[in-house]
Amino acid sequence: MKYEYREEDLLNKSDFLLQMNPAIKKIPVLVHNGKPVCESLIIVEYIDETWKGNCTLLPSDPYERAQARFWADYTNTKVYWAGYKILFTKGEEHEQGKKDLIEDLKTLEGQLGDKPYFGGEKYGFLDIAFTPFICWFYSYEKFGNIKIEPEVPKLIAWSKRCMKRESVKKTLPDEKNVIYEFCLTYRKQLGVK
Repeated sequence: MKYEYREEDLLNKSDFLLQMNPAIKKIPVLVHNGKPVCESLIIVEYIDETWKGNCTLLPSDPYERAQARFWADYTNTKVYWAGYKILFTKGEEHEQGKKDLIEDLKTLEGQLGDKPYFGGEKYGFLDIAFTPFICWFYSYEKFGNIKIEPEVPKLIAWSKRCMKRESVKKTLPDEKNVIYEFCLTYRKQLGVK
C-alpha cells in the first residue's frame, strides 16, 4: 500500500496539520482520499474497517471487541495522564503520577497475563494502541526517578517482543533521543525543572 509519511514539529505545528485537525490540533492524522481521520484509536479502527482484506485488528466477537476497545481507551486515558504528570508537573501531582503509572501498568500486565500479546498469539488492536507508550518509558523513568521493569516484568517482556516487530521498529521514535529531548524542551516551556 502506498502512503506518504509526514513528520510534525509539535512545538511549531504546520498549517497542514491545523487544517486537517482544526478541532484539537494534534497528531496523528490519517488523510485518506483527502479526508482527515483523527486520533490514534479512531485511525486504527478506520484502518481495520477500510482495509479488511489485509488484516483484522479487532476481534470478531462483539464482547471481545468491546473489551479490546475498553483496554485501548484505558491506555489512552489512564496511562497517558499518569505519564503526563510524571513528565510535565511538579510536587504532589508529579508524585501522584508516579504512583498512578505503576498501578496502571500493573493493571495492564494483569490483562496481558502469560499471553505473548494482549489478544493472545496475534498482535492486535490493544497491542497497537499501547505500543507507542513503550518509547516514553525511558523518559518516565528518568523524570520520575522510577524503575518500570521490576514492577511489571511481563509487560516489559511484551514491549521487547513488540519492539522486534518490523512495523514497530520502523515507526516508533527513539526513546532516548527524540522523546527525551522533546520532554526536556517542553518541560522548559512549562517551567518544570
